[in-house]
Amino acid sequence: MVYTLVCTLYTLDDPACIQKVKNKLIEASRIYSKDKETLSWLVMQDVKDPRMFKVVERYQEEGSQKYHLANPYQKTFDPWVMPFLAKPIEVLRHEELDTSKDVEVE
Repeated sequence: MVYTLVCTLYTLDDPACIQKVKNKLIEASRIYSKDKETLSWLVMQDVKDPRMFKVVERYQEEGSQKYHLANPYQKTFDPWVMPFLAKPIEVLRHEELDTSKDVEVE
């Protein structure tokens, strides 16, 4: 079952902070996407509120996150990004539904 994290980052109200976080997320995606058992590490910016970013991290299973957490880049990411955020990162954890089989909807 695919294990997915959806993280929300909300920056300070400063165009320079917004751009720095945007660039950092692009860099992080390029690094983390290469981690073992990482299916995707997607970053996006809200279309109406440029201060809001979402990260969707998809792993083969919950245990796969250990490779992400062991990546040396991980130890530098939070300390770097936190000063540019207006509030703590929100992390929601999900298991993707299996859509490979037909279901009956009553």
